[in-house]
Amino acid sequence: MKRLQSIYLIIFLFCCVIVHSCKKEIAASNLTITSIMQIPEGFPPVIFPEGNEYTFQRWSLGKRLFYDPIMSRQNTVSCASCHIAQNAFSDTLSLSKGDNDVLGKSNAPTLTNIGYHPYYTRAGGVATLEMQILVPIQEHDEFNTNILDIVERLNNIPSYVEQSMAAYGRKPDAFVITRAISNFERSLISGNSSYDQFQFQGKANALNAAEQRGKDLFFSSKTNCSQCHSGFNFTNYSFEHNGIPTNNLDSGRMRLTKEEKDRGKFKVPTLRNIMLTAPYMHDGRFKTLEEVIENYNNGGVFHINKSTLIKPLGLSIIEQQELIAFLKTLTDQTFINNQNFKK
Repeated sequence: MKRLQSIYLIIFLFCCVIVHSCKKEIAASNLTITSIMQIPEGFPPVIFPEGNEYTFQRWSLGKRLFYDPIMSRQNTVSCASCHIAQNAFSDTLSLSKGDNDVLGKSNAPTLTNIGYHPYYTRAGGVATLEMQILVPIQEHDEFNTNILDIVERLNNIPSYVEQSMAAYGRKPDAFVITRAISNFERSLISGNSSYDQFQFQGKANALNAAEQRGKDLFFSSKTNCSQCHSGFNFTNYSFEHNGIPTNNLDSGRMRLTKEEKDRGKFKVPTLRNIMLTAPYMHDGRFKTLEEVIENYNNGGVFHINKSTLIKPLGLSIIEQQELIAFLKTLTDQTFINNQNFKK
């Protein structure tokens, strides 16, 4: 009898542990879901396409794939290798290194608020974030593999199969891989910088006097910065030649259109977290914001395709410093320190 009671007690305690663990897991998941997709004040909602609506299971699978070097041919690089969380999901190198340290053709852009973009790559040749996932997979200087090889690898890992079934009701395939990673990337929302606190959250002391003067300068006709770096995401997503000399590695939008009028034109990048995303420009030629502002102040170099907005500005040293001070207020410490996004 005592033995039977002991068995019942063990079963009861085991069940309690399971229930408690499940409650903790559900609570943690709900807390994570709430914090992951919280839209900042002044921002529009993030649109998830039909068939890839946000769920915690899809997001978790996408995050795992984002950090897994299994995506590359020799298991040497992952998405996170060139999109580093503490650097606002950008790279620290002028030209990113792909599988087996092969040097790329351009500087890896930040993924800050990438879910809001209307098209993808610096040349704008990809219509959706799901489609963009395929680009680094096949590029020889990035993952240097193909989607079918990755599918085969994932299907040999039971935990990936289990996660895939839970997220999409199917085993790992091209659909699952592209959807899951893009589901995760759409959650990389940054909107709690000092600028946001000043502009959208009513905190008048979020910017000091110099930063406010830099803000006024940024949005003035004297600099024309906000003509291209406009809206809540500080980009109008247009394609412009900004007075940076072209090189033979990357001809810009011309790679897509084959038209000479597009040579040296690249999609206008967001300025959010700009202090964290050095080096700058499509080829990473500038190491500091000071170099960037000096280049624009001088009007860049002549090119027949250069934007008419790029011209000598005549900014004083103090004005340049104040403009940089404002740009630094676009840094979102909440975003880069969000543990949800880290490995």
